[in-house]
Amino acid sequence: MSPAVVSARSLSKWYGQVIGLNDVTLDIPSGVVGLLGPNGAGKSTFMKLVTGQLKPSQGSVEVFGRPIWGDPRAYARMGYCPDQDAFYERMTGLEWVTALTRLYGMDDAAAGQAATRALDTVGLSEVASRKIGAYSKGMRQRVKLAQAIANDPDLLLLDEPLAGMDPPNRRRTIGLIKTWARMGKTVVVSSHILQEIEMMTSTILLINNGRILAEGDVHQIRDLIDEHPHKVSITASDTRRVARSLVEDPHVLSLNFDGNRLVVETDQPDTFYTRLTALAAQGEVGTIDEVTSPDDNLQAVFEYLVKQ
Repeated sequence: MSPAVVSARSLSKWYGQVIGLNDVTLDIPSGVVGLLGPNGAGKSTFMKLVTGQLKPSQGSVEVFGRPIWGDPRAYARMGYCPDQDAFYERMTGLEWVTALTRLYGMDDAAAGQAATRALDTVGLSEVASRKIGAYSKGMRQRVKLAQAIANDPDLLLLDEPLAGMDPPNRRRTIGLIKTWARMGKTVVVSSHILQEIEMMTSTILLINNGRILAEGDVHQIRDLIDEHPHKVSITASDTRRVARSLVEDPHVLSLNFDGNRLVVETDQPDTFYTRLTALAAQGEVGTIDEVTSPDDNLQAVFEYLVKQ
């Protein structure tokens, strides 16, 4: 395990009677980490605590091994792309990114060069001189991303960065995030769209109602939920022969036919797949053409955990 870049201990934040984050303890190493949860789950509150915009109501959060609240040295090593827009609409993209980059202490020339590089990285060079008020939603997302990376930060926190982007720019941004991780940076990406995170990383934090439901590799998380039946869909030359061979398996909870498919529920997927592979190799149940699992994905894990 690499050392933690972000560490939270019993971290809580409340707004009057409303709890934004509730007793969160976690460590985030370098690489890409997906922060997943529905709208209002606490993702933005967590990011604002990590970036030092909010002071914890209880507990602590450290970044680069130091308490983040009131530490300008740590701020200089971070980049933040917020979910909400807050622009000076009459400024051009280059003017806006340059102005924000100067806040890191760069002079005009250095800030302008850094802003130009960042805008080129996110594919906005051709519209850098256009006023932000004329930008599309996707362009506004990318100019926010440009200001987040202009200072070449070690830690990036991206709050719903793909919202409003068209498919080509989504792919471009996902590729950039992976590249930054390979460069040794830490990227925390929030989203309520699970498929987006699956394209970037398998390391996830599932959050709902201000609490971390689970963390780690998506398949490891799936393995922790032993009581959650795992569905497997089987297409074979003779699905009834397959069913007869599986009916007495202690790890098979149910067998159902769906047209020409056999749908099996099991509480031990790894053991079941081993058994099924052996059956196919023996050839005693005919030909097994296809084995798929609608439950072997992040959507199923998340929906199950939210219901608990």
